[in-house]
Amino acid sequence: MMFGNAYRDRRVLVTGHTGFKGSWLVLWLQMLGAKVSGISLPAESSPNHWDLLGLDVETFYIDIRDESALRQKILGLRPEMVFHLAAQPLVRRSYREPLQTWATNVMGTANVLDTCRQVEELSAIVVVTTDKCYENKEWVWGYRESDPLGGHDPYSASKGGSELVATSYRQSFFNASTSPLLATARAGNVIGGGDWSEDRLIPDLVRSIQAGKPLEIRSPNATRPWQHVLECLSGYLMLGQQLLERNRSFAEAWNFGPDREGNRKVAQVLTALNADWPGVEWRTSDVPQPHEAQLLHLDSGKAREKMCWRPVWTFNEGISATAEWYRGWLERGEVLSQAQLLSYIELAKDRNLCWTASSAS
Repeated sequence: MMFGNAYRDRRVLVTGHTGFKGSWLVLWLQMLGAKVSGISLPAESSPNHWDLLGLDVETFYIDIRDESALRQKILGLRPEMVFHLAAQPLVRRSYREPLQTWATNVMGTANVLDTCRQVEELSAIVVVTTDKCYENKEWVWGYRESDPLGGHDPYSASKGGSELVATSYRQSFFNASTSPLLATARAGNVIGGGDWSEDRLIPDLVRSIQAGKPLEIRSPNATRPWQHVLECLSGYLMLGQQLLERNRSFAEAWNFGPDREGNRKVAQVLTALNADWPGVEWRTSDVPQPHEAQLLHLDSGKAREKMCWRPVWTFNEGISATAEWYRGWLERGEVLSQAQLLSYIELAKDRNLCWTASSAS
């Protein structure tokens, strides 16, 4: 019984469900027996993971900046659980479109949470932000949930802002014993099959392979906490379970990052991919680039200690699954998402991960 059967027959709303993380989350929620609906903008790329999955999900294309349309639809859906993932998720785009980034990530989050105040049967909300919400001092220690928020670029700062919005709503409006429980989740650099976002390492690599050209990388020595998408999603689902079970101590911020071995340089990630995908080529770009942090680690000790959350796949296993997914699609037209999810779950059971049992206490 995964996640204590907390999601079976629950009305679950996922915002941003057509995106990379959101589409994988909907696939998993459906497997758990949830009644899923989604609010999002249409997927930007073609192909995209959402369309390739072909899931039968009630879908509404609404911009979360449109407070009136958003409110009307959420109230009509009457969700019992909300996973809020809708966002402008790209650092470099935030330099080109700062106002859109701030409006989507801060006011969009406020619009979602303000509507949630009026949903009578709502029990739990998980707002997904990012590891980049921290004030990055470029130090070697992992950031903990108690560390200051900040952000150099508009994306990172706006995600810090969405964390502040969530904290404000939790303290101001969701503080009664009957109120929905609200938590935020911060993950590292997520990899996995089905991502075609612009200005991300592996999607850019896939496009370069299709074009028959070496990938130009901006910062080969930049270090990030790399993890497969299923790792952070297991954390989000464990957190949602605790909120649905009315465990109020979990209504706060949580990091879901990789073990220390997942903190790798960009060049190391590409070298690891090359082991599973011979022929991967890259070179360092000499074009001046906007500022991006060079060193970023997460400390997920709280989730490991209090929630019994652990990554399932090692760094190399996550890299192998990612390479396998893209090669399956490029070379044979296969979409391996469901098979990989099932494989991931079976390995989690073999390794006695808490969420595969009846309780994640």
